[in-house]
Amino acid sequence: MEIKNEELSPAQTRHLANKKLGFKMLWIVAGSLLFAFALVPLYDVLCTITGLNGKTVTTASQLENAKVDETRWVTIQFTSSVMPGLGWNFYPKQASIKVRPGQVETVLFEAKNITSQVVAGQAIPSVSPGQAAAHLKKIECFCFQRQELKAGETKLMPLRFFVSNDLPVDVKEMTLSYAFFKSKD
Repeated sequence: MEIKNEELSPAQTRHLANKKLGFKMLWIVAGSLLFAFALVPLYDVLCTITGLNGKTVTTASQLENAKVDETRWVTIQFTSSVMPGLGWNFYPKQASIKVRPGQVETVLFEAKNITSQVVAGQAIPSVSPGQAAAHLKKIECFCFQRQELKAGETKLMPLRFFVSNDLPVDVKEMTLSYAFFKSKD
């Protein structure tokens, strides 16, 4: 036997409506959580494919096929920052470098732990202009893994890279920035 809405009191009708709304809200919260967890791997894939945020993947075949373009130069500027709470000094050993597309280069960054304890950090790269990000190919980078410095330790961190030949000709300058964040243990 089914109860019809006409047979329910106003309080019972409100209770059923509230219960229905509660279930809808629960589904929205659950869906939002699932979406939030799915965003991290999706964002990583998007960044790797497009070079967004400086995330690039360089394969051995790309390196072997890279031919140096002797007809042009690209100036790459390096900047760095340390987020509050890390307790490091971090900077590039040179402010900029001129490279030819396809030419492999190595630059050094220096990090110093200015605290009295072991501190770990993770570097996050960013390349601008955005259209150049996919053309900066990192071969070796301290940003690939978490870095740990003992109290007072200074460490030179190499970056090996090249700029691909298919970089648009109108891009003559790019900036590679690294922000170091305190890494969670």
